[in-house]
Amino acid sequence: MTTAPTHDSALNAARRTRELDALAAGAEIDLLVIGGGVTGTGIALDAAARGLRTVLVEKHDLAFGTSRWSSKLVHGGLRYLASGRVGIAHESAVERGILIDHTAPHLVRPLPQLVPILPSIGRLNRFLVRAGFVAGDMLRRGAGTSPATLPRSRRVARAEALRLAPTVRREGLRGGFVAWDGQLVDDARLVVALGRTAAAHGAMILTKVEATDVTGSSALLRDTLTGSETLVRAKAVVNATGVWAGDVDKSITLRPSRGTHLVFSAESFGGMTASLTVPVPGETGRFVFAFPAAHGRVYLGLTDESAPGPIPDVPTASDGEIDFLLTTINTVLREPLTRKDIVGTYAGLRPLLDSGDGTTADLSRNHAVTTSESGIITIVGGKLTTYRKMAEDAVDAAVAQRGLTAGPCRTKRLPLIGAASGAKRDAIAAPSRLVERYGTDAVTVLAAAQDNPALLEPVADGIDVCAAEFAFAVSHEGAMDVDDLLDRRTRIGLVEADRIAALPAAYTALSGDSATLQTESAHRPE
Repeated sequence: MTTAPTHDSALNAARRTRELDALAAGAEIDLLVIGGGVTGTGIALDAAARGLRTVLVEKHDLAFGTSRWSSKLVHGGLRYLASGRVGIAHESAVERGILIDHTAPHLVRPLPQLVPILPSIGRLNRFLVRAGFVAGDMLRRGAGTSPATLPRSRRVARAEALRLAPTVRREGLRGGFVAWDGQLVDDARLVVALGRTAAAHGAMILTKVEATDVTGSSALLRDTLTGSETLVRAKAVVNATGVWAGDVDKSITLRPSRGTHLVFSAESFGGMTASLTVPVPGETGRFVFAFPAAHGRVYLGLTDESAPGPIPDVPTASDGEIDFLLTTINTVLREPLTRKDIVGTYAGLRPLLDSGDGTTADLSRNHAVTTSESGIITIVGGKLTTYRKMAEDAVDAAVAQRGLTAGPCRTKRLPLIGAASGAKRDAIAAPSRLVERYGTDAVTVLAAAQDNPALLEPVADGIDVCAAEFAFAVSHEGAMDVDDLLDRRTRIGLVEADRIAALPAAYTALSGDSATLQTESAHRPE
């Protein structure tokens, strides 16, 4: 049984057609994974790397759901220590180290977190922040992450605090506390890299394919582009559909929690280079944070609101959440931000198991693997940082319950497509912005422009995405419509004016491909 990559990693319309034809012809399946978020693609990679014949189907697109609505942070678990959840805090720190050092060093960078010391931040909160940061240092050491990767926390002087966050109010500022965590270039890019790496190990990664009539050993697959249907059988079926898990397995009851972020131009925060972390007035151990993001933006989050009722394809921010985030961040800013400064919003739903009373903030962030009477294995809960451990546990359950012949888990040291760090990353002959998004694949992105230099031009004025990236998304990353390009392979679509400006280039990138050119307007953020 080979575990080395033996297949092309490219995902595209031609490959999708071949693999759907193979399924219709009766290809044997060991593990069918339903759901193309970070957990589902992580499961597909884990299973394929163990030598299992693996198929992943996703009704929409890779990272369509919660996986693209995260804070894009790779947390070390510090927030869980405040409530005594030491186990998940340690697990988060371990998984953060795996991502930074082994799995995706090209997609994760160290990010300083600054808590400014201002009169509005009381003595108790200052003590708790410093104690928490020291505990975070202990977590990092316990996880085996070097201080050369994530430096030790420290107190900084006033001038350093202003260098990290220039728009912090100066009156009464006595410096700040700084700790380090990990930040993803983009969460959707991580999911795409997982899917492509799984494909390189032989998994079939099929988007725009809906699974219905699911049991523990079969599902009816419908190609949403053509309407054709195929009944497939598998030795094991894993439901990794996140907040939609109850639609696949009716025995699952979730209590979704909404987390909202606001999007600003980087100019609104004066070129900030740290995560500005602000205690919520009147609460202990709760913070909001503003941090620099791709495409010259800053994201401000995060809320934790109960979200009962039907699950929308694209959640939206409430007025109350917007006001809460603005009010909190303005407690430390020299010039208050207003709604006029907001250029976009996004919200995601956490798939939390319903454990009874209490607020959603009190519900466990631990993941759970369950098996229904029909044999469907479902994984819910968890967090983006711990996706790899969630995937390992889900595949372990499938192997044990269904008696599958598989090798051991290999994902602790298995680099994703494009992975590069240190001198290897520095030696990549491509612009740094492409290296940050694609790692070693940045060279392949540029190669598309050798015969057509126009592909190096931006997709629209003022947007730092070139046409070659759109072309690469179609030829290698499975993008099949303009929403895939604008909302997942890039995050252009978070700002409506940018989306409109980039639409012609998106259509052009798709015009030579057999993929659909029809937009999924119902799936766009408002």
